[in-house]
Amino acid sequence: MFDWQLATSEQRIECLSRPAVKVGDKVKAAVETIIENVARNGDNALIDYAEQFDARVSPRIRVTETEIADSEYALAPELKSAIDLAYSNIKKFHQLQLPQSKTVETQPGVICELRYQAIEAVGLYVPGGSAPLPSSVLMQGVCAQLSGAKTIVLATPVKGDSQINPAILYAAKLCGITDIIECGGAGAIAAMALGTDSVPKVNKIFGPGNSFVTMAKQLLSQSVPGLAIDMPAGPSEVLVIADKGANPEFIAADLLSQAEHGEDSQVILLASDSQLIEETQAAIERQLGELSRADIARAALKNSTLVLVESIEQAFEISAEYGPEHLILQIRDAECFLPLVKNVGSVFVGDYTPESAGDYASGTNHVLPTYGYSKTYSSLNLMDFYKAYTVQTITKEGLRGLSSAILPLAQAEGLDAHANAVKVRLESIND
Repeated sequence: MFDWQLATSEQRIECLSRPAVKVGDKVKAAVETIIENVARNGDNALIDYAEQFDARVSPRIRVTETEIADSEYALAPELKSAIDLAYSNIKKFHQLQLPQSKTVETQPGVICELRYQAIEAVGLYVPGGSAPLPSSVLMQGVCAQLSGAKTIVLATPVKGDSQINPAILYAAKLCGITDIIECGGAGAIAAMALGTDSVPKVNKIFGPGNSFVTMAKQLLSQSVPGLAIDMPAGPSEVLVIADKGANPEFIAADLLSQAEHGEDSQVILLASDSQLIEETQAAIERQLGELSRADIARAALKNSTLVLVESIEQAFEISAEYGPEHLILQIRDAECFLPLVKNVGSVFVGDYTPESAGDYASGTNHVLPTYGYSKTYSSLNLMDFYKAYTVQTITKEGLRGLSSAILPLAQAEGLDAHANAVKVRLESIND
C-alpha cells in the first residue's frame, strides 16, 4: 500500500511512472531491412517472412472470398451469437458519430462550409499471438465500414500449419471486408503502406502490435508520402478509483483482467479506505490462483501499485495527472463525479461496468491511447476514418464587403499578389 499523503514529490512521481518501453537499435535495424525487402520483392518477401517468422508451410497471402463467406458455418453457435451482438452494439454506438456537413454565411455573400470525406483506403492490423482477436477486427472494421472507405485491407498472421481462425473471418465478413491478408508483423505493415501485387496500398494504417509492428508504423508514416497511422501504441493499463463501499473482489478482477495482457501492463488502484486496499490485496492473491495467465499477471503487478488517497476528489486529480487508458469508477453515485474526469481513454462507471465490457461488446471502442497519450489523443472513433475539408463560395457583393479585411491584411503582410487577386476582381465588378 502506497500512502499518497505521506509520500514525497519524488516518491509520487515514481509511483505513477510507467514501465519503460525499450525499443532498441536492433529492432529499428531489423524493421528497416524488412521494409526494404518488401519494397524490393513484394509478395515474395511476404511469403519468405511467413515461413521464417510464423513457421508456415506452403504459405499464401490472400484469403479466398469463399472462405470468408463460409466462415460462419465453422463457428459454434454461442460464439457466432456473441460476435453478432458485439457487432450490433459497436455499430449502433459508432453510427452516432457519422459526421454532418455544416454551412454558415459568415457575412452577406460569403458562404463557408465544413465537409467530410472518408479516407479512401485503410489498413487494419490484427495481431496473432496466442488466440484470435475477432474483437479487434470489429473495433476497427465497423469504423471502416461506416465511413464508406473504398478499400479496406485486413492483415493478420497465421501460425504454423493452422488455418486462419473462422472467428476472424466472420467478424471481417460482417464488416464487409474482403481483402484479408495472411501475414503479420512489420512485413504486413510495409505491404499495406507500399502495396504489392496482392496487397492494396492504403492511406492510413490502424491497429495494435508488438515493437516491430509499432516501429514499422512509425518509420513508414515518416517516409511514405501521405501515409498516416492511428496513434502511438504502448502497454495496456487500467486505473481504478474506489470508495469504502466498493467490492474488493470486483476491484481485484478488474485489475487482473488488465494485468494478464502482458508483463509490461500496469494497473493502479486509488482508494480512500485502507481496509478496502487490504481486502483487495487478498482478493488478488485468491484470484491469481485461478488464472491461466497468472505468471504474466504477477509480472505486471510488479509495475503496479495500490494507493491510499485522502479523498475521492484527490483520486481524480491523481488520475488526471496519470492519464489512464482505462478508468474504472467503483464509487457511490459515480455519475456525479464524471465532471471531474480528465485525460482518459475510456471510463467505466459503477460496480457493474467492468473494463471487459468495453473490450468486447458494450459498443464503445477498445482502441485507446496508452502511456499518458490520453492527454492529447482520443479513443479510436469514426472521425479517424474521415478527413475534413472546407468550401467557400463568395458572390460579387460578398467579395466587395470582404475586401475591407483582405486588402489591409495582405498589404500588412507584404503579399502584393494576394491583394492583387482581389483588386482585379473588384475592378471587373466596377467595370
